[in-house]
Amino acid sequence: MTNDILPFHPDLVMNPEPRCPCVLVLDTSTSMSGSRIQALNEGLKLFQQELQSDPLATQRVEIATVTFGPARLEQNFVSAQRYIAPHLTTGGNTPLGDAVLLALQTLEQRKVDYREAGIGYYRPWVFLVTDGSPTDSWHAAARAIHAGDNTASKSFSFFAVGVEGADMQTLSAICSPARPPVPLKGLSFREMFSWLSSSLSGVAHSQVGAAVPLSAPMGWTEV
Repeated sequence: MTNDILPFHPDLVMNPEPRCPCVLVLDTSTSMSGSRIQALNEGLKLFQQELQSDPLATQRVEIATVTFGPARLEQNFVSAQRYIAPHLTTGGNTPLGDAVLLALQTLEQRKVDYREAGIGYYRPWVFLVTDGSPTDSWHAAARAIHAGDNTASKSFSFFAVGVEGADMQTLSAICSPARPPVPLKGLSFREMFSWLSSSLSGVAHSQVGAAVPLSAPMGWTEV
């Protein structure tokens, strides 16, 4: 590993463990105000705590956060060890298409970082949560998801969760047919993030490239 990597990827040089990257794509539009954003923030804190309770996951799992209302990179990739749950506030509309494309661009850049540093990585996760209908064009995002989340490319795994009021028909068109969106049961964000942290920890404890069975999403979805 050459010294010219050090100024650009010190975190990767210091920790050569394979990485499991996950991008959270979170709706912070006005309709998420009140109890919804409060429950989402509480869920993120639990997510941080549970990930950081697993020593191997702290070294292997990396988290980035994209919010939309408008679409912005809230937090670039950091290890679970250094992850601090953001305190999100609401405002604006629901540019879901832009947010997904931003998340995928951020993910592709991180893959470049891994390759430059000689770091292996697991199939990345993109995890979307929304309570509305896209207010922008979402078709390019859908095409990117269908091209990347399939058995041939395995570029990433895309998960979508619809909070009450979400446009599930449009979410179904956006998601890969093999991984349809699921509705959130009430405001069960804590249970949802507990499942997510447990699932990412399970991946982190596996071999890169191995198929990892996920536990059923019990207690936080209607299906």
